[in-house]
Amino acid sequence: MKEQIQAHLEKRLTHFVGRGSSRAFTDIDQKIKAFAKRDAEIVKAKADAKVLTKEEKGDHCLIGYQVHMQYLVKQKHFLYMEEEVEKRQASFYKGELCGDEAVTAAYPLFRGQLEEHPAPAEAEGSGLRIAYTYDRLKAVQYAERWWNSFNPAYKSFTDDCTNYISQCLHAGGAPMRGYPDRSKGWWMRNNNWSYSWTVAHSLKTYLQYSKTGLRAKEVSTPQELKYGDIICVDFQGDGRFDHTLIVTGYDYNGMPLVNAHTTNSRKRYWTYEDSSAYTPDIRYMFFTIVDDS
Repeated sequence: MKEQIQAHLEKRLTHFVGRGSSRAFTDIDQKIKAFAKRDAEIVKAKADAKVLTKEEKGDHCLIGYQVHMQYLVKQKHFLYMEEEVEKRQASFYKGELCGDEAVTAAYPLFRGQLEEHPAPAEAEGSGLRIAYTYDRLKAVQYAERWWNSFNPAYKSFTDDCTNYISQCLHAGGAPMRGYPDRSKGWWMRNNNWSYSWTVAHSLKTYLQYSKTGLRAKEVSTPQELKYGDIICVDFQGDGRFDHTLIVTGYDYNGMPLVNAHTTNSRKRYWTYEDSSAYTPDIRYMFFTIVDDS
């Protein structure tokens, strides 16, 4: 079955680079249009598949698989590589493909016993100043190292986007505080963590209002963001933020490229217009991390 999945992916790849009608695949058409709005195009695409599950019943076969996509993007004379790891589900009837679609959190990763996260040096109490300088390079290096895997020093989650971003921020020197109250501060220790560490909306709220430890300033445009800064995304525009991104690069126009988990992504354009979760009502909040040195 892996051979059939790979053959199907090779067919999809031709549509990314304009050798087929992308209207046959609405998700590809959505991505191509998003690139075109930026005067960018995919000049080369590569896909590697890994079969995760297989279910057979009579002439029907359902395959759950993971695909690592790599896109070489050209924007004017500027080239960069975007990567994405997506879980999909393909259905076959008598060996012929009859359906293929992206799935969300359908195949959780089962991991062995995780190492405990070392207890941080932490100041208790909401009013106590915790001095730090945010090392943006280290935050980005961490984001690049772990964009498509899980650091065993931390607990991982099926919906891992905010946990991953919190780890990046901590790698950059942002201090934890608030343990053991899960509703206060920003922390992960042993097998416990604050809501702000793992929940997108809670981290957004923490960044808005924190006065000590990890702090941030909301800015009005993505152009104001630096390496290691944070974008919070509300896909439905209903006021409940669903996703968290970290800035790890810039395109030709100086607009942010981001890394993220859950649908593991590297150097993806910050608007997420190519996402299956995108809606016209999408809202963003932009946070630049503030030093306290």
